Amino acid sequence: MLNRVDTPRLRRPRILLIVATLVLALVAMGTYLASATTSRHVEAPPTGRHTVVGPREPASTGPVIRELSPIRPSSDPEAFAIAVAEALFEWDTAEPLAQTDYIDRVLAVADPTGEASPGLVNDIANYLPSPAAWGELRQYRTRQWIDVTSSEVPDLWPQALAEAGRDGLLPGTAAHTIEGLRHRAGVWGGEPVSSEHDVAFTVFVVCGPSYRTCHLLRLSLPDQPLE
Repeated sequence: MLNRVDTPRLRRPRILLIVATLVLALVAMGTYLASATTSRHVEAPPTGRHTVVGPREPASTGPVIRELSPIRPSSDPEAFAIAVAEALFEWDTAEPLAQTDYIDRVLAVADPTGEASPGLVNDIANYLPSPAAWGELRQYRTRQWIDVTSSEVPDLWPQALAEAGRDGLLPGTAAHTIEGLRHRAGVWGGEPVSSEHDVAFTVFVVCGPSYRTCHLLRLSLPDQPLE
């Protein structure tokens, strides 16, 4: 059972107001478009009589669908923010997974009150290709991941906490600005291709004493971290 401080004054969702006063662009970029699901139909191999020499191979049960590893639970804000960043940027269109599977992995560690979840859904959409682009990227077996190079508390975060006051944010609310190198790789014209791009963004989390382990509140826009 989560150890959550549950008082009316702590439930007031003022995190967006505080961040907005510090010129953080956490404005949602529209209602999240429903992600298109991916067909997982695979034609069965032709049947017929054949002679087996040696041990019989186990019967095929179809393609193995990889399950995404959940984000590692942590009570440390920085370690949790890095784990969120890695999960947020990791996807592979060559896998028989829907885009929503990657979204659900991040939402699984959202604030359990659900107060920030609608905004968080929009935040996550800012980091993923659109459903139409996702379908296009499948043709090139595009995958993505991130190498995190640094994680720091934004300089303006202490000011945000001071302005919020004791009634503003849940105890244990923290912010970490992540910097890293985003990698993409795929196949173009039968040849492997790849690219790299520097990224920076801020992850807002809430940990102890409000919760036993950390939970995700919001994300800044890509490349618009809290200074």
